[in-house]
Amino acid sequence: MKYAFFPGCVLHAAAKEALSSTLAVAEKLGMELVEIPGWSCCGASHVQDVDPEAALVANARNLALAENMGLPVVTACSTCALMLRQARATLLAGAMGRANARLAEIGLRFTGASEVVHFLWLLADASEQWTRKVERPLDHLRVAPFYGCHTVRPPEIMGYESHLNPQSLERIIRACGATPVAIPERLRCCGFHAVFPAEHTAMRMTASAVTSAARAGADCLLTPCPLCHMQLDMYQPDALSAACGETPVPVLHLVQLVGQALGLTAKTMGLGRHIVDARPVLKAAAGSCG
Repeated sequence: MKYAFFPGCVLHAAAKEALSSTLAVAEKLGMELVEIPGWSCCGASHVQDVDPEAALVANARNLALAENMGLPVVTACSTCALMLRQARATLLAGAMGRANARLAEIGLRFTGASEVVHFLWLLADASEQWTRKVERPLDHLRVAPFYGCHTVRPPEIMGYESHLNPQSLERIIRACGATPVAIPERLRCCGFHAVFPAEHTAMRMTASAVTSAARAGADCLLTPCPLCHMQLDMYQPDALSAACGETPVPVLHLVQLVGQALGLTAKTMGLGRHIVDARPVLKAAAGSCG
């Protein structure tokens, strides 16, 4: 299957390891991801608070570019998925005319032809098929799934599965041979969007998820959102210090867990870029990660 790929800003900057892992996993599974030429930032759920019309038109433009490719849109970022799906729903509900008036100035038009999906959903839907391609089962790995906010909410926009009891991450974890470990924070906010206006509160939220994973005996946390990964990994040392936590827990991008099970190397998956090193637990779970 071929998709118009919307990587988003974080995958092109702070989380390049998620970009390389996504592309490598897609290739391994026979998916072709073609980056949307000229895509721009989705607004990261902040722009609409300042100028909702600008956020709408910016994402109408991203969607129109994908429509010109004749392909459905896929993104590996939960916030990007939310922003693009929210814009598409708003446009189809009656805002298409005024957005297209703006897009006409640059020779584009939104029609609603391209659906927007999260890479998580593609992996979950095909989990029974790609399980046969697992080369390195993670039999001894205990994984705490962390959905965060935007992967499942608001349900009327995201809509892939229950926002109260999602199971897509758990299905993928089991498909990799690993064991899911439930923590109370699995559906809570990581703190990313509050880290500047409410730093202390955000750090406590981050520390709470990490501490719960450690107490539950999880070897790592797993998230399908690069913003959640950034908060849980990059800010983890500061968060644990602020909350008097003691036990660090590695955090994996969803695609890194799948890539590990599919036999990709640590270099391909960028495992050396994390603040809390995940390589030791992955090596212990399934032999050398290359």
